[in-house]
Amino acid sequence: MEKLNLEKTALGIEFGSTRIKAVLIDENYQIVGSGEYKWDNQYEKGIWTYDLNEVWIGMQDAYRELANAVKQKYNLELTEVGAIGFSGMMHGYLPFDSSGKQLVPFRTWRNTTTEVSAKELTELFSFNIPHRWSIAHLYQAILDNEEHVKYIDFLTTLAGFVHWKVSDEKVLGVGEASGMFPIDPKTEDYDGEMLRLFDEKLSKYKYSWRVRDILPPIQKAGEIAGRLTKKGAKMLDPTGTLRSGIPLCPPEGDAGTGMVATNSIDAKTGNISAGTSVFAMIVLEENLSNYYHEIDVVTTPSAKPVAMVHCNNFTSDINDWVSMFKEIIELTGMDINSSEIFTLLLKEALEANSDTGGIVNCNYYSGEPITGFEEGRPLLVRMPDSKLTLANFMRAQIYSAIATLKIGMDILTENENIDVDYILGHGGFFKTKNVGQQLMADALNIPISVMTTASEGGPWGMAILAMYALDNNGHRTLADYLNKEVFTTIKKKTLYPEKEGNKSFINYMEQYKKLLKVEQAAIEHLSIN
Repeated sequence: MEKLNLEKTALGIEFGSTRIKAVLIDENYQIVGSGEYKWDNQYEKGIWTYDLNEVWIGMQDAYRELANAVKQKYNLELTEVGAIGFSGMMHGYLPFDSSGKQLVPFRTWRNTTTEVSAKELTELFSFNIPHRWSIAHLYQAILDNEEHVKYIDFLTTLAGFVHWKVSDEKVLGVGEASGMFPIDPKTEDYDGEMLRLFDEKLSKYKYSWRVRDILPPIQKAGEIAGRLTKKGAKMLDPTGTLRSGIPLCPPEGDAGTGMVATNSIDAKTGNISAGTSVFAMIVLEENLSNYYHEIDVVTTPSAKPVAMVHCNNFTSDINDWVSMFKEIIELTGMDINSSEIFTLLLKEALEANSDTGGIVNCNYYSGEPITGFEEGRPLLVRMPDSKLTLANFMRAQIYSAIATLKIGMDILTENENIDVDYILGHGGFFKTKNVGQQLMADALNIPISVMTTASEGGPWGMAILAMYALDNNGHRTLADYLNKEVFTTIKKKTLYPEKEGNKSFINYMEQYKKLLKVEQAAIEHLSIN
């Protein structure tokens, strides 16, 4: 039986878009146990949301599965861990009153109902404010005269909410905080001049609060951001086996954990996180020369500025097709899981015709700010003479998923002349060996590298941040810690763009941009019940 020193472990729990996953790592940063719980958003009264009660159900299920795995492998009760970190899907809107009561349902990153407020704030700050940022949601609620706004005492994100409830600490990691309100890279805190401008704009409303008062205080990676309370320990482990008092690192968003998981913390490094949504992150050497509504400027968990291309839609449309194919297979009496189908379909995409058989797809499950859509209608279009093969169908699906990302990336490479040697990919899209990686490289015309840890993603990255807080004591930068401790033995494989693949994608993009006019017509004429 292997031995495990629980005091030298770290637990990362991430509340992603489709699953809540818990990962425990040892002192060598290897996963020694994991557990997960599947969940999904609901579209209720025009809002994409999750029931926060399911947060605790899912967290407990994932933790119980992890604890059972550790028990089976090491014959150990999970009585303690060295440190814990919580992360979640980025930003969104979670307001609470002074008694801790949730004022409105959780408004997730997927909502694109903040176009007016985002545009006004972008002009006010001369800094791009994306639709999903917390400050955009707050100001939109103000513009819409929502009654709850005057009662707000605290505004946070999903990761900040969980951390608060298990530790009594209302804090947030700087990377996640940079998606609530812009960060000043000099002070590594909320931008003071923008805070002033916002408060000035709100002065006529006579609210009792100022925006700084309701935002979470910021902490950087490497700091201890509280400890697990007795109540928090029971919320995580209802059996009472896990002790309280365990140190917690600052809560982060899934963008920050993706940067850590791919060692993309230094300037000129970059990563792509590809799952339900997709985003590319490039750590900047200096500020952009201009602001663009397609590009977010956020920070790493250690407060370094990052250019981010975020697209609301990536695999949601593909996932629905996979579910349908699974139904068809099950009708034959065969038993196959969705992951196997996904792998088979991705591999088949490599056999497609260079023109995808004349098939073009729009994967907008929800709105897509980069191309100016507030709503989405998944759409597949083919001509009478199109070659409807499985390979062509899947290639069109994958190209469609990458297309909006390409539009944003072109701004960085062409308008800002940002040079990227390669980008590290992680997330479920890169699990199938070579396929997603090659098609992404061809589409972006940039080499794509994948590490052996690529499929671990955010929860592993969050566990690394927890271990960093436990080990750091303020002596090492996060980049130094990752380079010299975590990634010394982890291998990566790089695939380069292929000429024919790049040409195929360029031709597809011409059709895709024309299809967006059809997408707009579908939104105008086909309403969601």
